[in-house]
Amino acid sequence: MKINLLLIISLIVQIHLFAHEGGHGDPLRQWELPANNKIIKANFISYENGEVWLMDGNHTIQTFQITDFTEADQKFIKTKNEFIHSLNSSATIEVDSQSLSSFQWALIGLGGFLMSFSIFKLLKRKKIVYLTHGVLGLSVILIISCKNTGNTKSNTIQVPANDISLMQTFFKKFDGVTTYADENYLYVSSNGLPDHDMMVGITNWQQQVPIKQNYTGDNSWAIPTHPKMAEHPLSTKTNLLKGAIAVAVNGIPIFNPLNNRGEDANAIGELDNWGGHCGRADDYHYHLPPLHLQNQVGEGNPVAYAVDGFPVYGKTTETLDEYLGILNSDGSYEYHTIDEYPYFIAGMRGEVVLDPKTKAPENQVYPQPRTQQLRPALRPLRGAEIINFESTSTNAYSLTYHLDSKDYIINYGWNKENVYTYEFLNPDGTSTIETYKTRK
Repeated sequence: MKINLLLIISLIVQIHLFAHEGGHGDPLRQWELPANNKIIKANFISYENGEVWLMDGNHTIQTFQITDFTEADQKFIKTKNEFIHSLNSSATIEVDSQSLSSFQWALIGLGGFLMSFSIFKLLKRKKIVYLTHGVLGLSVILIISCKNTGNTKSNTIQVPANDISLMQTFFKKFDGVTTYADENYLYVSSNGLPDHDMMVGITNWQQQVPIKQNYTGDNSWAIPTHPKMAEHPLSTKTNLLKGAIAVAVNGIPIFNPLNNRGEDANAIGELDNWGGHCGRADDYHYHLPPLHLQNQVGEGNPVAYAVDGFPVYGKTTETLDEYLGILNSDGSYEYHTIDEYPYFIAGMRGEVVLDPKTKAPENQVYPQPRTQQLRPALRPLRGAEIINFESTSTNAYSLTYHLDSKDYIINYGWNKENVYTYEFLNPDGTSTIETYKTRK
């Protein structure tokens, strides 16, 4: 009987520890240091300017460089440090409560039944063996209650609202770009054409040329003015291959660095010298962060705003998180750029609403302005390289491309009635003309 009682007590302890994953207390974390070929056990203390402070079991503080650790440990350090900063700043952590599911209630009921059955049999038969039913019932209740407590805690970092007036000052630096705001969004209106040259440098071209777009009124770009941290950020490697993920301060949308086929548009020659090209609607957009705009907005100011409401800045020497961003001490968040893929916004750190008519990876953020396709979509013109693009007059442009050692020219433009005329000039002097009119 004593053996049975000891087994029961041991079972209770083991189940209680199982219900609280990892048991109680704060065990030391194991760290790998490949550079020194060492493994140590210590608690994380702090991380700043590339240095990491740890405290071992003897309460001795040791200092290391972030590069001394494995990639997994570096990620843990940065995530832990971001969380600590959020606690020490004006950001707050909210805990959302959830009720037990019907299945969990059923398990609790089963646990209660087993406990009652155990007590009844124990009083009637007075045999210790019936105590096992009670232990099992109590274990079920403990497991459900502890797991529910762990699952219902949801950390949501509260970030400050965007300064709408400040945001508007950046967009106002560009002619033809206007903004207005309501309680939820800053709306950005433009004709979709930047004030810099376009198309030159493209070597993988689908025969599209930039024309004006109607990004105005209820078809404007919308940037959230009260951004929120997403509990499950969307990776831009497996999401958002359709539609814009940011809007440049010159009113031009910025798409995922991956095209809709999942290819790095920059690496395969689809982009011009400014990181942009045209879509099927002849809509010009960037696939790279437009760092050239820093000359107009000023160094240290954002060149774009992501569709989750967070600003996009140029390069920085500070350590970036896995989404290529930084959580500031005041709870605000900002993206930065790097030279290689994914270039910027590796994941959508803020909350966004997805268009229900789209599916990953070709899903997109809602709301998203509409474009209207004017000409039939054409196939890529293999071997063509765009060597010149210029504005010839108001609403008129000329594009020159080089193919098979010969130059071809496209002269095109539109009038007040939105009639578009395209003249295709061949090297032998022949030409063809196509005319299109936008649908109302």
